[in-house]
Amino acid sequence: MNTLRNRLIVSCQAAEGDPFHDPATMARFARAAVDAGAAAIRANGPADIQAIRGAVDVPIIGIQKRVHEDGAVLITGSFDEAAALVAAGASMIALDCTARGQRLGALDRMRRIREELRVPALADIAMISEARDAAAAGADFVLSTLRGYTEETAGVTRFEPDFIAELARGDGVPVIAEGRIETPEQARDALDAGAFAVVVGSAITRPADIARRFVRVMDRRETALVAGIDLGGTNTKFGLVGGRGAIAHEGTEPTPRGGRDVLLDHLKRVGRRCLDLAEAKPLALGVATAGWVNPHTGRVAYATENLPGWTGTDIAGELRAALGVPVAVENDANALAVAEKHFGAARGARDFVCITLGTGVGGGCYVGGRMNSGGHFFANAIGHMPLVPDGLPCSCGQRGCLEMYANAAALVRYAGDPALASAEDVILAANAGALPARRAIATFAQFLARGCAGVVQLLDPELIVFSGGVAQNNPLLLPALEEELSRIVTVWPQRGLNLRISDLGYHGGVLGAAAIALERL
Repeated sequence: MNTLRNRLIVSCQAAEGDPFHDPATMARFARAAVDAGAAAIRANGPADIQAIRGAVDVPIIGIQKRVHEDGAVLITGSFDEAAALVAAGASMIALDCTARGQRLGALDRMRRIREELRVPALADIAMISEARDAAAAGADFVLSTLRGYTEETAGVTRFEPDFIAELARGDGVPVIAEGRIETPEQARDALDAGAFAVVVGSAITRPADIARRFVRVMDRRETALVAGIDLGGTNTKFGLVGGRGAIAHEGTEPTPRGGRDVLLDHLKRVGRRCLDLAEAKPLALGVATAGWVNPHTGRVAYATENLPGWTGTDIAGELRAALGVPVAVENDANALAVAEKHFGAARGARDFVCITLGTGVGGGCYVGGRMNSGGHFFANAIGHMPLVPDGLPCSCGQRGCLEMYANAAALVRYAGDPALASAEDVILAANAGALPARRAIATFAQFLARGCAGVVQLLDPELIVFSGGVAQNNPLLLPALEEELSRIVTVWPQRGLNLRISDLGYHGGVLGAAAIALERL
């Protein structure tokens, strides 16, 4: 089976009622896939496998899908089915080894397939624990096929390279990535994560599914309605947003204090209010929250004690169960970057950075047209870049972070005038010509430039967009920032870096939450 290493396996299947549901057509699909370089085929049922075996000479992964007596589809639920697949020409057999499959005898069946049919047995799983069980039972490969299709993993709606990486670090059994892989980039990500091979099906061999994805994306630009919730430390903003960014309904509620359960109840209430405002049920709900978030699962990877108990919270799962709609969750600064890409200053840009300047300093970065989430979902923490050795203590527990020198409190501190008690006061005074306030903005720009310079040198963005209370209505900021950057960034004239202030306004966070929901429909 080493011939499959780092290679593409194409799944050639068509459901009953599909125009392509016949063995001869599946054989033609398989022949086209092999001619294009596929190393193996995955196929369903003896009839299709026999036809495909007559058309190609590569290995065939055989499966038999049947509706079990519990009402759900089961993959290769009996030894006799496996034997019929091998007789038809299958080179190896895959079977459902999820917790449900194991309850229905999958592990004993797998041992019998290997011993009596003498072909490799492949375990289709959805969770790490299931992979361990299958490996212990002798599986030759484990496949992520059923991730997102079991009761326990119903919240998974997108391909998860981090799950593949965790599988690959497991018990030494080769991992084949399968399920929700829709682009060549995702297939590459699977191999980079440690997959032995990659199975792609619907994105290659199901024209109806391919056309449906295009139609859905194009239709939602005109007709989609999603709900967005921006969970802030003081206020929670929410609204209903159309596919082109128009906010149909909007509102604000105070964000309660009290920990995880209080915040979850609050989000559920706000979510229900969004549903009540909609004349038709929104297609999805997006939530932007402080803290780092695993965007694939909607679970908080880490949050500071500004949100007590928020670390580990399954926001997506809790809201999906309570509201009955798909839910997408993202870090608030990342969500703002998504909003800028869809509705704001970054439309058409592929490499850009968004920086929020307010109570804190946040960031979101797109590299090559894709959000940079990092290996552990902690990327884009621009505000916590170390700037001043042994500097001011930061809320993150470190000292000298950029946030302490480029947030609203820092601007007030630089002004040094008790009459200027807020960043807004300083900006208004500077706009009116007050020299201390103008000097404060210049000092602020110097510190901000040092942080931005590191980002520019590392990522070479075409655009940086600034948002938040310190950036709004502050026309002196960008000229001072650009002047400082021109002094400290190498090859500055050749970069042509564009600095912009966001024009998304007060509800930028709501638009960001809505944008992530639109992206993940």
